[in-house]
Amino acid sequence: MMRSTSGRVLAVMAVAAVPLAVPAAGWAAAPGDTEVAWTTYQASLDPVTANHVTGQGKAMVQLSGNTAKITVTASGLVGGKSPHAMHIHVDGGGVCPKPSEAVDHNGHPSINVADAMKDYGMIGTSLTTSGDTTDKSALAVDRFPAGSTVSYHRTVEVSDGVAANLKSGKAVLVVHGIDYNGNGMYDSVLGASELDKSLPAEATDPALCGAFTASQMSSMPSGGADTGDGATQAGRSGTGMVAGGSAAVLVGLGAGGFALRRRGTAGR
Repeated sequence: MMRSTSGRVLAVMAVAAVPLAVPAAGWAAAPGDTEVAWTTYQASLDPVTANHVTGQGKAMVQLSGNTAKITVTASGLVGGKSPHAMHIHVDGGGVCPKPSEAVDHNGHPSINVADAMKDYGMIGTSLTTSGDTTDKSALAVDRFPAGSTVSYHRTVEVSDGVAANLKSGKAVLVVHGIDYNGNGMYDSVLGASELDKSLPAEATDPALCGAFTASQMSSMPSGGADTGDGATQAGRSGTGMVAGGSAAVLVGLGAGGFALRRRGTAGR
């Protein structure tokens, strides 16, 4: 009798447990709540000191497939409405230029884009605030952050090459635009830019640089990409520089071009 009663109790307990398992399974498989793997890459943005830069910053990329959630914060850059082109560089040495690599430019030791190409490579992704993010927008300065501080957030699709460089430790983030002589604006103290002789080198020389390294693997619910407009920065775009189309001269910054409209004294 005891054995029979025990068997019935166990059977009832097993049946009672079934409804509890059903809601749990339904929650795990809720529509639109699938999980995807994200890898986080981080970079500490240090000043290119040979260019008389003292700013700093941080960058993070959360990558899943070709979808990248990108965050960049920086301070100590040229202020006002001076635009700062920002890119993920690839296919180089995966490092930033050293002070010892400075070359004489217009009588001053500094590092320009061509000097540093062997270190961080070519442009893979342009961190514009809206629109295209390929190397064709490498110098679309009306769509880059402007001012002394940057707080950039945007979700974009990157190429297979950029994703591969992030995974292999060869991706580098570079913020461009320096104030070598400390007068608060881009001028010709270092001569003309090697990218376009009508531009001052200060407008295109590297300011901050950092190599990405993988930090952790995590799972996040997938959903619609928050593309954002990347516009949370001091000054959305610079009126001192506008996009152009001289593709041939862009040695290390991709297939775009831009021209500088010098600001009048009243606008400085």
